[in-house]
Amino acid sequence: MAVIQLLQTNSEVCNLLAPIFANGHSILDLHPVDLLSQVLPRNREALAGVRMVQEGGARGVQFFSPTQALTFPSSQLFINCPLFPAEFSIVATVKVPDTRIKRNEYLFAVVKEDANQLLLGLRFSKEKVHLIYQGSMGRECLSFKRIHLADNRWHSMVLAVSGHHATLTLDCGVPLELVHKQPFPSDLSTDGSRFHIGSRRKWKGLFSGLLRQLVLLPGSDATPRVCPSSKPSLVELSVPTFLSNLPVKSHMNDVLLPPYETEVRVTLGSKPACTEAELGQLWFDTLKRGLFLCDGAYWHSMLQEKDRLDYVDDYQDLYTTSETLDIELFQIPSVGLFAAMAHRANKPGSAIYRWNHGHFQLYQNISTFKAQAWKQFTVGRKMFLAVSNSVGPADGERELSVIYRWSNKRLKFVRYQTLETHSARDWEAFHINNEAFLAVANHRTENGNHNIDSVVYKWNPGTKTFEVNQTISTSGAYDWEFFTVGPYHFLAVANAFDGTSTQTDSSIYIWLGGAFQLFQTIRTFGATDWEMFQIGNRVFLAVANGHMLCERGPSLYTINSTIYELDMTTKMFLKFQDIVTYSAVDWEFFSVGDEHFLVVANSYDGSSYSLNSVIYRWQGYEGFVPVHRLPTIGCSDWEFFTSAEGSYLMYSSAKAPLSKVFKLRIH
Repeated sequence: MAVIQLLQTNSEVCNLLAPIFANGHSILDLHPVDLLSQVLPRNREALAGVRMVQEGGARGVQFFSPTQALTFPSSQLFINCPLFPAEFSIVATVKVPDTRIKRNEYLFAVVKEDANQLLLGLRFSKEKVHLIYQGSMGRECLSFKRIHLADNRWHSMVLAVSGHHATLTLDCGVPLELVHKQPFPSDLSTDGSRFHIGSRRKWKGLFSGLLRQLVLLPGSDATPRVCPSSKPSLVELSVPTFLSNLPVKSHMNDVLLPPYETEVRVTLGSKPACTEAELGQLWFDTLKRGLFLCDGAYWHSMLQEKDRLDYVDDYQDLYTTSETLDIELFQIPSVGLFAAMAHRANKPGSAIYRWNHGHFQLYQNISTFKAQAWKQFTVGRKMFLAVSNSVGPADGERELSVIYRWSNKRLKFVRYQTLETHSARDWEAFHINNEAFLAVANHRTENGNHNIDSVVYKWNPGTKTFEVNQTISTSGAYDWEFFTVGPYHFLAVANAFDGTSTQTDSSIYIWLGGAFQLFQTIRTFGATDWEMFQIGNRVFLAVANGHMLCERGPSLYTINSTIYELDMTTKMFLKFQDIVTYSAVDWEFFSVGDEHFLVVANSYDGSSYSLNSVIYRWQGYEGFVPVHRLPTIGCSDWEFFTSAEGSYLMYSSAKAPLSKVFKLRIH
C-alpha cells in the first residue's frame, strides 16, 4: 500500500527513528495519512455500520456501531518502529447536529488490544476538544475549551502537537494554544494496538455526527497546508475519493445515480438565507414563481427569467415634520415592514412609518433630540431599536441615547435603556459567538473635542442590559460597519475629523482574544460611511468621503470616494476604484436578479444641495459604472427594500422635510 510505504524508514532501530520525529524533520518527505480511507472500501461496496450522507453541500460518513471493520492494526502504519511520532498534526472535518451530540465522543482512538488500554484518542464534547494520551506519569489530557462544533454545520479543525505545545485551529481561524507541563512523549509505543475510527472500541463514545476527513500528518504542522482557504470549514488535505467526487451518470441514460443518501429540501415563501449549510438546497419563490439553487453564498435562478433594472420611477413623497438624517428599515414578524426616521427637530420627535398597501404611513412618534441614526436589532427573541441623540434634552443636561423595546402586547416601541453618549452619530449591532454587542460612534464632546472614545457594549444576560465591554479611540467618528469574512469578525470606523483636519486615518479592527484589535488603517477625507458587500467570493469595502478640510486652504467637496477590495495574499484591503462624489454621506449596495448596484448619497458640491445622487452598476473588470441619476436635495441616506409590490429605493433629506420612495422598474 502506498500509504504504508510512506511510513517506512530506512532506520533499523527505533532509537534512531525517535529523535528524527522529535526534531520535527520529515521521514522520506512524509505525506498525509488518510486514516478514514484505511477503513472505508475503495470500490464503494457497502460496509456494515456505515452510511454515506450528503448534507450542507458536502459528503461525510455516519457510524452506527463500533464494528471491527472500522479498525486496523497500528503496525499497518508503523512497520519498522511502533513509536507514535512526537510531533504530528491531525486534520478532521466534521458536522454534528446540536441535538445529537453525547457527553463525550471519539473521532478516533488507538487502543492496546490485550489490556484494552487507551493509548491515544481525539475526543470532544459539546464545547470541548480533548487529546488524550498515555504519558510517562499515566494518562494525560490536553483540553481546548469553548469550541463550538455541535451547531449542525461543517467544521474543519487542525490539531498540531509539538513538545510542550499544542494548537487547535478551527475553520482556519485564530489558533488556540496550550502549553503542557510535560512534553508529548517521544516513546509512546503502539505495539499491539489498533486504530479505531469513530469510536474507542465501545458503543459508549461512538461518534454521532458526519465525518468527512481524518488525516494524520507526522512530523509537521498541517495548518499552513490548508489555510487560508476560500472554504475554511471544508478544507481538504486528504479526503477519500468517493466523498469528494460528484455523483456519476449512468451509462444507460442521463439520470444521476447518487451512491449516497442526500438531504434536499425545497423552501417555499420569502427568500431564506443562503450559506454553506444550505449549499445545494432549493428555494421556490411563490411570488414570482421561480426556482432557485443555493451555491453556498447566493441564490441562482433555475426556472425564471432574470430580473434586470430598467428604470427608476418617482413613487411616493413622504413629507416629514423635520429634516431626516437617517432611515432604518426593518421587518417585525407578523406585523410588517417599518421605516424609522431620525429627525433633526426635537418636537414632535422622530417618526416610525409602516408599509401599508404599497405606501408608508405614520405609525408611531418617539421623543428624540437631534436624532442622528436608528439601529434595529434582536437579542434572543426580543426586538430593539436604538436611537443616537446628538444633544441632551435641555441645555447643560447629559446626552442620552435610548434603546427601545418592541412590545408585542402594545404593538409599540417602549423605552428600555439609556446610555450616555457624546454627539453620537451611529449605532452598529452585531453578534459574535452567540453574544450580542452594540457599538456607538461618539463624534465629539460638549467642549468640541473630537478625539474621544467610542464604546462597544455587550449584552449582559443576567441584568438584561448592555454594559461597557471595550472603548476604542476615535476621531470625530461618524459610522461603524461590522462584517464577517470566513471565521474572522471585523469592525470598521469612519473617522471624520481629528480637530484640525478631515484628512485622518479610519481604522478596521479584527476580533481577537475577546476584543477588537487594530487590523488596518486607511487614509480618508471626512469619512461618513463604510459599506461592506460581496460579489461572488470577492469582498469589498466602500468609504464615503465627505469633504477635504485642512488647517489652510479652502474646503473641497468634490472629491473621490473609494472602493477597497480584500486581497487574500496580503491580507489587506487594497484600493479597487475611485468614484467622484459630492460630499458623500452614504453608500447602499443592492442586487436585482444577477446584477449588483451601488447608490451614493451626494449631499453638497460647495454651492448647492440640489444634486443628482447616482446609481452605479457592477460591470466586472470595469468596476462600477453610472447608469441612473436621481435628483435629491441634501441627500443623507439611501435604503433598498422589497415588498409584495416590487423593489424600491428610499432616500432621506437633511435639508428638507421630505423623503422620497423610488420604485425600480424591472423587466
